[in-house]
Amino acid sequence: MEKIRGKGRDVPEPQSPWDEISPGLWMGGHVWTDPAGELRPVVVADEFDLVISLFTRSGHGPGPDAEHLVALMPDAALTAGQLHTVRRLARAASGALDAGRTILVRCHSGYNRSGLVVAQCLMERGLAAADAIALVRRRRSPWALHNATFTAYLAAGLDVAAQLTELDPLP
Repeated sequence: MEKIRGKGRDVPEPQSPWDEISPGLWMGGHVWTDPAGELRPVVVADEFDLVISLFTRSGHGPGPDAEHLVALMPDAALTAGQLHTVRRLARAASGALDAGRTILVRCHSGYNRSGLVVAQCLMERGLAAADAIALVRRRRSPWALHNATFTAYLAAGLDVAAQLTELDPLP
């Protein structure tokens, strides 16, 4: 099985299961640390209309009434195809918001992969990359989007980033 989490996690787990980034758009993970410092699983039932998972774990939901989109990807450099998937998921989230639905975008901790999709969704809705990144960090955690490659993708634009990843390296 492909490893999908980044190396060297010196980052604390989040203090909440999920957080609302903008009205109706939530970001979270599969684990969180409770006030006593205990690591707890996050299980999604039917709190959201649409759940977008970039990491999955058996028994963590969502419930049967939620639409569930799954696109497993690493917390590392992405391929052009994965970047196109991020864009597609961000557009799906934006469309769901337009329809008045609630959306949870989640990965393992709810920091990087989910942050990439949420920030791209915010950009699809008119925010500049820096403003989208700042909003995600302010509402979820200062640790959100600590993957510098992901913030570089957002700054460049996912279409440009995808084109650059398709280039063959020089000999």
